[in-house]
Amino acid sequence: MNLLLNKSENNFEQCIKCTICTVYCPVSKVNPDYPGPKHSGPDGERLRLKDPEFYDESLKYCINCKRCEVACPSNVKIGDIIQMARIKYSKKKPILRDVILAHTDFMGTLATPFAPIVNAMTSFNPVKSLIEPILKIDKRRSLPKYSFGTFRSWYKNVAEEQKKYPTQVSYFHGCYVNYNNPQLGKDMIKVLNSLNIGIQLLEKERCCGIALISNGFIDKAKKNATIDEAEIRKSVIDKKLPVITTSSSCTFTVRDEHSHLLGVDNSSVKDQVELATRYIYRLLSSSDTKLKFKNKPLKIAYHTPCHMAKLGWTYYSVELLKLIPNVEVTVLESNCCGIAGTFGFKKENHEVSKKIGDPLFNQIETGGFDLVATDCETCKWQIEMFTTKKCEHPLSIIANALEG
Repeated sequence: MNLLLNKSENNFEQCIKCTICTVYCPVSKVNPDYPGPKHSGPDGERLRLKDPEFYDESLKYCINCKRCEVACPSNVKIGDIIQMARIKYSKKKPILRDVILAHTDFMGTLATPFAPIVNAMTSFNPVKSLIEPILKIDKRRSLPKYSFGTFRSWYKNVAEEQKKYPTQVSYFHGCYVNYNNPQLGKDMIKVLNSLNIGIQLLEKERCCGIALISNGFIDKAKKNATIDEAEIRKSVIDKKLPVITTSSSCTFTVRDEHSHLLGVDNSSVKDQVELATRYIYRLLSSSDTKLKFKNKPLKIAYHTPCHMAKLGWTYYSVELLKLIPNVEVTVLESNCCGIAGTFGFKKENHEVSKKIGDPLFNQIETGGFDLVATDCETCKWQIEMFTTKKCEHPLSIIANALEG
């Protein structure tokens, strides 16, 4: 008899009720209203399959960090079970705040032409106090700054130059690089150009959908994913160009969540999408190519984002940083920063968000570090808000240390 015939569409039957997932859950430690990944995931699924009325809106407290899945000895897709339950059964309707936080392309397109004014207003405490009761975004939250002009508009100035390099890759830049921090995209191009590699952009890139999923806009997330995966297939299959990224969460979403949560098939191209740090490390390891550095002594703390831990790719970013002369790299203990994308911006989550991240913030403040490195943009925002240290992407640190 084929035992797979008795399996549900997910693998909750593999749960052995060991509760390791609950021990590793950052939300369970600080929020008594959250029943934890075991009860919300495998245990709850058994009941929900009998009657959808067993769905509990407390599942909204899950931040989809996937730490439960990393810890699970039985390889149960606990985070997927919880997210799928929210997609299927939640009756909670998004509010205006959720619309704004989720639709990053729309907001970025509106804000970048007026970035100096927008940034000044969202940094002004009286304005933030006015925003809080209307949008339910906590007034204590430091809001991300927009760039005056997008990365894609800047790239047009170097597009022809990039075509001259003998090796080419495509770049999925994500919303953060395009609207908030084009410098990271420029830094990545600098590093890859130094290795004689040119950068192409995907023609119709959309937001990967991670914020849309977490805020309940599943149809829009699926539409974006369909467009992105079609563009990735054009690059990988038609042009024979791999796709590299700089955001750990975008990478995880494109590689895993598009298929697992949104049902958008990417099996033919998934393995050709990877973080730029992994791509560069593999290149340096398999050839005589070297990066040439000049750098002053620096003590760097590396924070592993939750989705980076799920990908299992921390090693590559850390080892690249270690190539820089006179740099001491310390990998911090594994702790969630607590921002979880848009979760930490919401007024009702502010205190929980900070409590989740407190162990990480304490490590950073007491370690005597000059700088923090991480591959996640929202982790960067959270770390810079709750510590006194500047946080940068590994590729920006490497770019600044390169000769010339």
